[in-house]
Amino acid sequence: MAKVSMKINGQVVTGEVEGRTLLVQFLREGQGLTGTHVGCDTSQCGACVVHVDGQAVKSCTLLALEAEGADVRTIEGMAAPDGTLSPLQQAFQDHHGLQCGFCTPGMVMSAAALLAENPRPTETEVRHYLEGNICRCTGYHNIVKAVLAASGQDVSRFGGIAAE
Repeated sequence: MAKVSMKINGQVVTGEVEGRTLLVQFLREGQGLTGTHVGCDTSQCGACVVHVDGQAVKSCTLLALEAEGADVRTIEGMAAPDGTLSPLQQAFQDHHGLQCGFCTPGMVMSAAALLAENPRPTETEVRHYLEGNICRCTGYHNIVKAVLAASGQDVSRFGGIAAE
């Protein structure tokens, strides 16, 4: 067992892990942060995306020990301390960018990384950036719409399910 320490959602946490423990396992099993999902175990689906030092990372591809000293942000760290959703999370809700919700944490974390690097992406850029995230329910239309809405763009031309 090895000791690992990192900042997760603004709080320093320390734990003991085996050398083969993945970051996703450390987050879910060691810290109870179950919003980070394991969907495929092969780095294909993107349900496990978190931010490590500001970069979107599939946490099933990173050992917990590799995140030693890192600043990690999970979906639980996206909302305000009082539980108010972030503008991006609210856009996913308002524009029905989810159905079963399994892929949603990874989609939100990937989209947040995109918007941090490109505050007003085009539809094509959003679709390209989210290629590493698989959704089996929505067909991506409303996910893209939600990301564009969160960036402050007019999404009225998208049609589909209207914001409430």
